[in-house]
Order: sequence, then structure tokens, then C-alpha cells
Amino acid sequence: MQTVSVSFFRFDSVLARVWVLGQMGAARLDFARMPDVTFWKLCGSGVGEGFTPKPNTAVWAILAVWKDEDSARRAIDAAAVYTRWRSHASESWTVFLSTLSARGEWSGKAPFSETETRRDGPLAALTRATIKPTALRHFWGQEPAISAAIGRNRDVLFKIGIGEVPFLHQVTFSIWPDAKSMFEFARAGGPHAEAIRRVREGGWFREELYARFQVLGATGTWAGMNPLAQSERTAA
Repeated sequence: MQTVSVSFFRFDSVLARVWVLGQMGAARLDFARMPDVTFWKLCGSGVGEGFTPKPNTAVWAILAVWKDEDSARRAIDAAAVYTRWRSHASESWTVFLSTLSARGEWSGKAPFSETETRRDGPLAALTRATIKPTALRHFWGQEPAISAAIGRNRDVLFKIGIGEVPFLHQVTFSIWPDAKSMFEFARAGGPHAEAIRRVREGGWFREELYARFQVLGATGTWAGMNPLAQSERTAA
């Protein structure tokens, strides 16, 4: 079963942040030689809640798609690019996912294959867009309201905004304890739904992708803990 991994790395020192900038080229060579990966992206992040155009030079992410969960876990544990990034990072966390639904394209590809596997537990949502240069001011004008809403939401277990190119590319990634909490955030009338309406009416995106995932598990820590622990305590 195809498995998606999203790995987050925090680089606290100035030297480590300079180092990871250089990895934007070196890591591409690593992934080009990996036999089990079918799609991958190296991403920076935004400051604050992450959903802003201002880069956060401390936090970086690697998204990768693997042929199965075993391949994903082996690579995260032992592949040179991941061990190298962890050795320079002050903290790292990886979440493993299976795709429940996906529509749209990313860099001209449909990277996520839907599965029929569904079970109780946390779900993740990912949206990715290439913003038209003429729509940049309109799009980023919507983001403060969405950031404030998701920041106030007590249900969300994890949230971040990442992207390959500042301003032009935006990926929002969030994890929710269940489908009910995820759908309630996106309900009609809220800032998220209003932003989607304006995007549709204005044709702001050159390319877009929306996907939902089942969370299979995670490894590592973020902010000193496993972000999924809250969901595990609730389930217990």
C-alpha cells in the first residue's frame, strides 16, 4: 500500500540553518538514487502558525511518497539524506500516512493513490497550490483570517504551512483527531470556506491539490513531544 511520509526538522543554530540551505541541492541527488520513492518535495516553512509568506529559516520539511509502509520506514530510519538531516537538526518528527482521497496535481503529477483502508484515529489534510503572480496580494490577504481560526481551534493536533518557493507555492498541512473535527473546521461560513470561495471565483491558482490521509503512525518528537499523543490520550 502506497505510504506518504512528511518529515519535519528544526535547525536552531545559525550554522545548521546555513547547512540546510545547501542541502536543497544535495538532497535532490539522494532522492534521485532512491529506488522506492515515487515522488518527493523539499519544503521551507512560514513563521507564526506557518501560514504566512515570511520564511522560517529554522523549520524545513521533506514530503515523500513510497511504494509501501515498510519502504517508507526503512528510508526514514536509515537513508543517508534523513540521517544527515537528523544529525544537524535539534529535533525532527515524521508522520506516516495513507491516502483516503486526493484530487488535483502537484508539479503536473497526481502523486497520491487512494486506498480503501479506513480505521479510527487521526486524519491529516493537505492542500497545495501554485499561486498566480497576479493573485499574490489577494491570496495572502486571506491567510491571516485562516491562520487565526486554525490557531484558536483546540481540536487540531498539528498544523504548519510549508512550500517549495516562498510566496508562489503554499502547502497547508494539519492533523485532526477525527473526521468530525476536520470537517467542522472546513464548514461553510468559516474563513476557510470563504477563502476557497474567493479562490474559485477569482481563479487565483495555476495548479492546486487537495488530499486527506489516514495517519498510520509517527516517529520522533516536535516541541518535545509526539503531537499525536493528545489524540491517543483522548482515545484512551
